[in-house]
Amino acid sequence: MTEKFCSAVRHRSVATLVVFCASLSVALHAANFPQIVKTDAGEMSGVPGTISSVMSFKGIPFAAPPVGNLRWKPPVPPAKWNGVLKADHFSASCPQRVSEGRQAPGSSPYTAEFHVHGTVSEDCLYLNVWTPAKNPAEKLPVLVFFYGGAFTSGSTSVPAYDAEGLATKNVVTVTINYRLGLLGFLTSPELDAESPNHVSGNYGTQDQIEALKWVARNIAAFGGDPGRVTIFGQSAGGGSVHFVSISPLARGLFARAISESATMDPGDPLLWQGAMSYRKLSVAEKDQWDYLHKAGIDAMAKLRNMTADQILALPPTPPPAYPPFFCPVLDGYVFPQTFAETYAQHKQTNIPFMVGTAAEDLGGVPVLKTTLSEYTKWAQDKFGPMADEFLKLYPATTDEEASLAKNLALHDQNRITKVTWAEKYSKGDPSNIFVYFWNHPLPGPYAEKFGAFHTSEVPYVMKSLSNGEHPYTENDWKIADMMGQYWANFAATGDPNGKGLPEWPAFASAKGKSTMQLGDNSGPIPAATDARIDFFRRWFASRPQM
Repeated sequence: MTEKFCSAVRHRSVATLVVFCASLSVALHAANFPQIVKTDAGEMSGVPGTISSVMSFKGIPFAAPPVGNLRWKPPVPPAKWNGVLKADHFSASCPQRVSEGRQAPGSSPYTAEFHVHGTVSEDCLYLNVWTPAKNPAEKLPVLVFFYGGAFTSGSTSVPAYDAEGLATKNVVTVTINYRLGLLGFLTSPELDAESPNHVSGNYGTQDQIEALKWVARNIAAFGGDPGRVTIFGQSAGGGSVHFVSISPLARGLFARAISESATMDPGDPLLWQGAMSYRKLSVAEKDQWDYLHKAGIDAMAKLRNMTADQILALPPTPPPAYPPFFCPVLDGYVFPQTFAETYAQHKQTNIPFMVGTAAEDLGGVPVLKTTLSEYTKWAQDKFGPMADEFLKLYPATTDEEASLAKNLALHDQNRITKVTWAEKYSKGDPSNIFVYFWNHPLPGPYAEKFGAFHTSEVPYVMKSLSNGEHPYTENDWKIADMMGQYWANFAATGDPNGKGLPEWPAFASAKGKSTMQLGDNSGPIPAATDARIDFFRRWFASRPQM
């Protein structure tokens, strides 16, 4: 009896268990992919996954440990090894403060499957591969996942990120670790001077790019097609997808991209508070070292002599939390230009792109309560000279109407910011952009409280529901099957559509006025009314551009 089957027995109803078993019916035969694979650094052995049609290889080094003289340096390829590396378990997570996720019931939607567990270490630059291929010659599409966590937390070992289920959709799936926080994004004039490119920071992003180089060199040995690599990620991972997509260092390493809960119009002020926020190099250096000086660190030499545990024990960075103190920086090298400049000059990578959001990503909640006076003041503060126009589009005369109007406006902004981003990004070819809106709450006693919260779509995309603690039903497994198939189709062809799935119109055919609702009642829906789309388009254009 497999681990996933046992998990289902512990956590699922009988009806759900039947559906779960049915979903594995295609995988009852033993995996026959070679258990030993040769990469450019050496041979490794994998093991059959808990889903027997998938072979897993975990803890594969894609870069040398970033320790000693390699701390705060771009990644370099790993040393070659002799013999056969046993790739049968996740590596340690990159250094971060670890919470095991055991919170009071109902205090947070983030149950244990969304948290990092286990050990952390600077020796963390490893990736994992799940392959459903029968032999290396199959050349299946490849999905490479970047995790979220505000660039301060995250790991491939997070249970919700287990990509074995997604691999059953006939795609090779890869998840990667990358450096975080101060160890992943520190900047300083001293580090600038050491660099041949005269810049510092962005080490975590360069880890992501180094992992893609490893994929380009080695994924064919696992039955993957290096010409059909799709990068995807959620939250800071979705932001990473965009940072990598505009970096000249990553050109030619991937063919398509999917960004979950990160993409926004360059003029949307919420972008500064989200996963695509960044700092200019000079600003990052000043803010980071002001913080470090207050923490008693006055030189790089002192930092270099500290252990990772001592660095993690430094005081928390002060607010504002966004942009994070330690996050990607606009350095002229890894990231040469702002998003707005890149789009205006059409320097973005012209590839199929899928972007979307969860319903409760940007402030909207299942039930929002406010008063009429609070709503009016909020509109005036937020929209300034455009507030009167906004209040005509979202009118209210009572507290109840004000609550509904504000919540509608927040959800509209959440959808419209994707539409207006697509207008800017897709000037080269709008036929290959697909936009979605996820609306399905995770089942359980707090579904109405948290709704379709930030990250809630990830277990469905990964088909990792059996790693969670929610009372999933037959409907949840059907939704997961649909989501995984959309992502797999997109990886295969650049179009999520396929047999048996609700039709998902491309941005061009939707004429910028609709988005694909995914989850409950899946199908195209209006992003908002034409007047409201036009209002937010003009408001974004009036704002500073990121």
